[in-house]
Amino acid sequence: MNILFINGSPNKNGNTAALAKKLLAGKEYKTISLTDIKIYSYGQNFEDDQLDQVIAEMKRADTIVIGSPLYWHNICGAVRNMLDRFYGKVEEGELSGRKLYFLFQGAAPEKWMMDAGEYTMKRFAALYGMEYMGMATNVSEAEKLGAML
Repeated sequence: MNILFINGSPNKNGNTAALAKKLLAGKEYKTISLTDIKIYSYGQNFEDDQLDQVIAEMKRADTIVIGSPLYWHNICGAVRNMLDRFYGKVEEGELSGRKLYFLFQGAAPEKWMMDAGEYTMKRFAALYGMEYMGMATNVSEAEKLGAML
């Protein structure tokens, strides 16, 4: 199984990465830290943009885990920007057959915030043909989802 963890947190070894370690315990996986690469905003075209590299890694993976801290009541900007950029670049259903897990954590999120993030990830998965496997917001949820891997 080829597993890719896309970490949207600016803290590479923070809570988001810790949830990934629990979810993926005992499994080998590749990590892409979105703060280490250049993904420009939708509508900008620069030669050093690296979104195509992220998409290529996603296409090689069987399982994709996207992790985001909860900032300003929703998914962090790095993850949101990556999702926005798929529009027009990736065809509907192009990631068919892959499983998508979502890690989403914050200090004191309200239910509506968590629901909004999960709604976005479910729609993203469905649009590109991935099977949405669920969201973990804490260690026990990550361990429970990890048992399904």
